[in-house]
Amino acid sequence: MPVDDKWLLIRNYDLWAHLSNDEYEELKVTHNYIEAKRGEYVYFEAFNHNKLYFIKDGHIRIGYIDDDGNEIVKEIIRKGEIFGQITLEKNNLNGEFAQAHKSDVSLCAFTIQDFENILRKKPELALKFSKQVGTKLRTMEIRLMQLINKDVRARLLHFLLQLLPATLDASSTSFSVPNHFTHEDIASLIGSSRQTVTTLISELTLEGLVSFSRQEIHLPDVKKLQKLVTVV
Repeated sequence: MPVDDKWLLIRNYDLWAHLSNDEYEELKVTHNYIEAKRGEYVYFEAFNHNKLYFIKDGHIRIGYIDDDGNEIVKEIIRKGEIFGQITLEKNNLNGEFAQAHKSDVSLCAFTIQDFENILRKKPELALKFSKQVGTKLRTMEIRLMQLINKDVRARLLHFLLQLLPATLDASSTSFSVPNHFTHEDIASLIGSSRQTVTTLISELTLEGLVSFSRQEIHLPDVKKLQKLVTVV
């Protein structure tokens, strides 16, 4: 991909919109552009990993291997999100893996040192980055509280609600999103079993709250879903 096209891809996002050409050079965007094929691991069982990744296109599956050798999915993140060493440390991934999920993925990878150098020179970028990390940490906190305090049905309803974009028109009555989740993925994300998730999805389908296919997840009644999540 031409250099200018790589810059354009990353500049489409607010976090990077105000960097100069020289600052892009410092980030080494052109040298750290990565394309991962579907199913390919960006990193596997990482511990002392020193990179931060920005998703330009596609989805990344984040997880770890449990004591029985099973892959446990922690989150599935999408275009515009950051993963890897988001705390800018070199020893906090604790065996985490990151894998291109469902399709090929385009990424920018920055070393912690390169990224820190830019943050020192660009306070507005540092502020935007801290807000994005704060949002990510709040999301993780909410998930933890739900695991402690909510039953599986409530957690599944909240998962479906999170598929709605923040910019969704208030008058929208239905919404569809490409399906990047297996029932096994959803079970891992909400702390349940595949069998329970399959049963609950069947129940929600009968209630007219969701429709699953290999291609998409359709939410026929957004307002009803929002009310139910508020109640539970």
